[in-house]
Amino acid sequence: MQNIDKIIDKWNADPDYVIEMMQDVQDELRHTPREALEQITKQTKVPLARLYHIATFYKSFSLTPRGEYEIQVCVGTACHVKGAPLIVDAFSRELKIKSGETTADGLFTLEGVRCLGCCSLAPVVMIGDDLYSNVKTVDVPELILKYRKEEK
Repeated sequence: MQNIDKIIDKWNADPDYVIEMMQDVQDELRHTPREALEQITKQTKVPLARLYHIATFYKSFSLTPRGEYEIQVCVGTACHVKGAPLIVDAFSRELKIKSGETTADGLFTLEGVRCLGCCSLAPVVMIGDDLYSNVKTVDVPELILKYRKEEK
């Protein structure tokens, strides 16, 4: 909870900056746990229900732990037509998780997202900040291995 207190102090416990506080918590812990929301409520006097509203409204927040690497497979129209559902399935098989889940080792979270804004490169996958274009299902094991190696 000390880290949470530091984050709140960074924003001077100003209720106008609860979203920024929550973003900092999300960045540090890879999720926004109830304990952190309660601490923000206590120090800013913003109702807990309001913080939960924010946490569930914005896609950038998660109430459950996220992987160190978030795999986002675009399933928008262009990517869908070029096989995105098969790519999601390939990641799901390789990682042994469903879309929206995190691997047991906390390394990967898999998500299908509506659009990554680069339709001419379809199908596309983002892993963390890295964008991969023209992805095929056969590329999936190699992509996963690349990030597993970075962890060693």
